[in-house]
Amino acid sequence: MDFREMMESKYRDLLVNYIKDESEQALYQGQKFSRKSIEQKISPEDIISLHKSILMDLYPEMPEYVTKSFDILLEVMIGYGFAYREHQSLRHVQQELRSEMEIAANVQQTLLSTDIPKADGLDIGAISVPAKMMNGDYYHFVHDDDQVINIAIADVIGKGIPAAMCMSMIKYAMDSLPENRNKPSNVLENLNRVVEQNVDPSMFITMFYGAYDVLSHVFHYASAGHEPGLYYQAETRQFSELKTKGLLLGVDKKTKYQQFEKQVYPGDMIILMSDGVTECRTKEGFIDKETLLGYIRKHMHLDAQNIVKNVYKELEKIQDFQLRDDFTLIIFKREV
Repeated sequence: MDFREMMESKYRDLLVNYIKDESEQALYQGQKFSRKSIEQKISPEDIISLHKSILMDLYPEMPEYVTKSFDILLEVMIGYGFAYREHQSLRHVQQELRSEMEIAANVQQTLLSTDIPKADGLDIGAISVPAKMMNGDYYHFVHDDDQVINIAIADVIGKGIPAAMCMSMIKYAMDSLPENRNKPSNVLENLNRVVEQNVDPSMFITMFYGAYDVLSHVFHYASAGHEPGLYYQAETRQFSELKTKGLLLGVDKKTKYQQFEKQVYPGDMIILMSDGVTECRTKEGFIDKETLLGYIRKHMHLDAQNIVKNVYKELEKIQDFQLRDDFTLIIFKREV
């Protein structure tokens, strides 16, 4: 007896037993038969044909209208079978793509990982959460010596794997800069040439680059079209924007970037972010600046890492826990 004959015999027994007893056990055996049929790639229309054949054999006097009803059911199941197999194929492809995206996300996290540096008199906190698997935001600390802590925060205008690859290129371009790493304007000009030569014209990158001198507590910075940073002055308890000016990376390789500086006093804070922070959206629309500042004020008595974590939780909550854009927030807080 070949496999098909064995399946037909088993289904006949199932059908006969259920017609006779209508038992739960027979239904359970039917479920097992169904799973086995799927494993052996037996189509729904084959099961219908088998069912019809067995019934006609068991009940030769079965009314003709019952027999004809199986014909229409068979036609329906043929179409269903095609659609089901296509669905299963697409689902398999989707699972493969998801698996590849998870691997890519893990690779991205490994390649772009960075440690938050420690320095006497300075407290640093950072958080970066992707809206989807791949993160289009990027931040990186460079602490070459005990005097200067460099920070880069960037946002690729584009998502997915191309953005992740672009971020990896930026990181290794930064790591390979031989000198002038502590001069933000020079860093952006070097990176701008790299991006202009190596990135597709349809992709652009914004970046804010800063160099914090932990001895003098002077923050030098420059921006390539990035979201403006904020400065909190403890003495006046007021926030202000960090003055910046500069073209996005990759637009013109001859672009020059202006450098600025800010003296940071005890209790003051430098707040850097991506547009995923300022462009948080609720049902009513984008949040206003005062809402963001309110959350920062609410938690500013905490250390820098807990400030960024709690601000993220507040903004995540008002968005019903659904980020619409990548979220990156970094705080430099000079200790009192």
